Amino acid sequence: MGSQPPTYERRVDRDGVTHIQRKRTGNGVWIVGLALGFTVVCLLLSAWLVSSPGPVADTAEAAPVRVAENTSPPPSRPAPKVTTPAPQPATQPQPQGTPAQAEPTPQQAPATPEAAPSGPAEGINLYRPGTKPIKQGIVVPEDFELPPGYVRHYQATDNGERVKPILMFHPDYKPVDSNGKPVELPSNRVVPPEMAPPGMPIEILDVPTGPEGVEPIP
Repeated sequence: MGSQPPTYERRVDRDGVTHIQRKRTGNGVWIVGLALGFTVVCLLLSAWLVSSPGPVADTAEAAPVRVAENTSPPPSRPAPKVTTPAPQPATQPQPQGTPAQAEPTPQQAPATPEAAPSGPAEGINLYRPGTKPIKQGIVVPEDFELPPGYVRHYQATDNGERVKPILMFHPDYKPVDSNGKPVELPSNRVVPPEMAPPGMPIEILDVPTGPEGVEPIP
């Protein structure tokens, strides 16, 4: 469509001056109309596309394959063998008045004492019976308060019998005499009667007899 020639408007004001100006045309109205028409066409095209049915798939969906179940009967098991017990010999009834004979009881062999293991005293043989004798010493009363340097020593026999505690020197105790010289102590650290603390009653332990033996008081 060709463009329209411009039109001019002529106007005379109060002073008698003539004004000529270009008159506005309706081009804007045409542009708005075209935009509305384009919008309507797009809406109609969209509605047609939505309402049209979708393409039909050429191939139908494959049906799931069914696996045939094994209908064969399970193999038969062989019948268990039945064993017939052997017939027991019939026992003859004893006549009345005859006492029944008692079954002989097996004689038990006499118990022999275990021999002490031979070989060097090592491993478990370190604690075999008779290897650790009971120390003999001064019995310590339970209510007697010991001064520093002395301890109670508890012992037990090989049979597990507890004996009364005896008096011994502490491993860290190193006494000195009046001149400051160290006093020699017994090798087994058992306190002899002459070195007992003041006020302590002197009672020597009566060791029970046993395979462990006795280590006499120094």
